[in-house]
Amino acid sequence: MSGARVIPLHPPESTTAAPPATPPAEADAPDAEPAPDLPPAEWQAQLADVLAFVRRRVSGDYEVDDFGFDVELTDHVLVPLLRPLYEKWFRVETIGMHNVPATGGALIVANHSGTLPMDALMTAVALRDVHPAGRHLRMLGADLLFSTPLLGSLARKSGQTLACNSDAERLLTSGELAGVWPEGFKGVGKLYRDRYKLQRFGRGGFVSAALCTGTPIIPCSIVGAEEIYPMIGDLKPLARLFGLPYFPVTPLFPLLGPLGAVPLPSKWYIEFGEPIATDAHDPTAADDPMLVFNLTDQVRETIQQTLYRLLTQRRNPFLG
Repeated sequence: MSGARVIPLHPPESTTAAPPATPPAEADAPDAEPAPDLPPAEWQAQLADVLAFVRRRVSGDYEVDDFGFDVELTDHVLVPLLRPLYEKWFRVETIGMHNVPATGGALIVANHSGTLPMDALMTAVALRDVHPAGRHLRMLGADLLFSTPLLGSLARKSGQTLACNSDAERLLTSGELAGVWPEGFKGVGKLYRDRYKLQRFGRGGFVSAALCTGTPIIPCSIVGAEEIYPMIGDLKPLARLFGLPYFPVTPLFPLLGPLGAVPLPSKWYIEFGEPIATDAHDPTAADDPMLVFNLTDQVRETIQQTLYRLLTQRRNPFLG
């Protein structure tokens, strides 16, 4: 270190006693600030982790499960990419995280909105980062997602699978936390004037999967996603041309081109409700259409009432 004073461990031998040292002149001066500690070499550890990750990817030394879920890729690449949106852009707050079990199978059922399915991604980040057990959400997606080049492969690697009863039951039976958005494209592609009005929940297939496996259903209500891309129109001819369920028109898209694809920074709230138990029913109850209908309606009504409550407590879509 330049300019540093070297203090010998042993003073030089001398037959003459050295005079007592005089106090340094600086003693009367104000105490000098101590030299700052050297920062820990965290970047070296991070660099080593990155290099090890790259080496494993190149050599193929990583594991995926039967559905193609790549835990390492999800935790080291995908979730970190979404984390700035979660923490800084949407400023997501979670409520009722204690209602999500730390272990065992459970089915998260949520409302769907926002033109693009950003709500599903933010729910997955919340459960990974905020839940004490850091659980992975195994999302059940539509056929269109898995038939789309690149997106389909990425969805598989992030733990998603097809929204069908057989896959849902396999996940729940193996103790995974599964997520479903029963409104589908009707919810995510609805116009802004219909915001926070739940669409039909399909035929209740998610309830049948929960009944067959005896796993709890956890209603999840998401406020904030409706405002990220306020959809004011649907260009149906273009949607048919590209094979899409809808082609959105927002105040900024397609008017501003790629800039219109930047989501607006709305303030988000994600509330996980009390679990609805299904283990009191026999697995054959999944074939009872009235029971399935009643449970589906109960879940839907719980989410709708929670949305209304959260909206009355919110003062501003962007400030919260």
